[in-house]
Amino acid sequence: MRLSRIIVFVFQFATIGLAVAFVILYLFPRFRPEFAQAPQVVEVQEAPLNAPPLVAGVTSYADAVEKAAPAVVNIFTRKVVTETPEHALSPRFRGLPGETPRQRLETSLGSGVIISTEGYILTNHHVVAGADAIEVALRDGRTTTANVVGTDPETDLAVLRIQLPDLKAMVLGHSRTLRVGDVVLAIGNPFGVGQTVTSGIVSATGRDMLGINTFENFIQTDAAINPGNSGGALITTDGNLVGINTAIFSQSGGSEGIGFAIPVDLARKVLAQIIEKGHVVRGWLGVAIQNLTPALARSFDLASTEGVIISGIMAEGPAERAGLQPGDVITRIDSRPVDNVRTALNLISDNPPGTTITIEGIRNGRPLKVIATVGERPQAVPAQ
Repeated sequence: MRLSRIIVFVFQFATIGLAVAFVILYLFPRFRPEFAQAPQVVEVQEAPLNAPPLVAGVTSYADAVEKAAPAVVNIFTRKVVTETPEHALSPRFRGLPGETPRQRLETSLGSGVIISTEGYILTNHHVVAGADAIEVALRDGRTTTANVVGTDPETDLAVLRIQLPDLKAMVLGHSRTLRVGDVVLAIGNPFGVGQTVTSGIVSATGRDMLGINTFENFIQTDAAINPGNSGGALITTDGNLVGINTAIFSQSGGSEGIGFAIPVDLARKVLAQIIEKGHVVRGWLGVAIQNLTPALARSFDLASTEGVIISGIMAEGPAERAGLQPGDVITRIDSRPVDNVRTALNLISDNPPGTTITIEGIRNGRPLKVIATVGERPQAVPAQ
């Protein structure tokens, strides 16, 4: 009797469970087996076991160094610096013994690259600025004095010339083909220890707005660059010149893996003008411009931050004669878009003085288009 009651209880419980399950599956069909999602299969690309590397391992850059190093020189400069004690500037102390201006000899070092068998050398402007005497030491042990052909402070480049036979010249590469990740070598004279080679990769290209030079388009590299490397060579693994080492970002004074080199494509243009004319001739409008920030765009009711804004106009300069005004936004020069200050400077300076350019932009919310005749950019005063 008791067994039959248990059987009836189990049967009733099972019946109720099936009924509940039926209601759930009817009301919520996603729980039915046919609606269940099939397992997702994610396709990935997997390298085969023991696959050869994409690039064969390089065990030595000796061939590249042997090709380029003879064209890299050490540069030693001397200049006489006159110092006047600050208290001697007061009329009360003038004429007292020992208060006359004193002179001292200041020396510095750097590097350079022979780019012609005729003796032309590329280096940094800051390496030779204000020097009274310049001595060049070659890798083969020869030394000689050098003359300054010309300098360009706005790109921090200078051209020297030496008179020696049998000079080895550097092969010029093409910096515009560099890619981030390319291996490069830096050759120079760090800390005056003698010619030294360091290796690294191209960390970035087109670096600008660093406040180092007026015209900036740097190659950034993690190849160790230290004081004394300035003016030295940045070369490819083929031994071709792609940059002139010029600056480092450092909080300690030594290399921290952030070095900058002037691209050889820019240096080549500066070199040609200095050799031909003694200085670099650039186009000029006589405007002060700045990048359009979101805040500036809002204040001028502009829909975007495209272009640069004129913040100042030189009196009687090419821009004023063309009718440009402070507050005008320049978006195109000769139909080419202006993305930032560097682009605008390059588009203007690449035009020879006397040529005309078409400037498009916005003034007070309306389209603007003017024709301007480019002037000659005033020569920068070299630092002493």
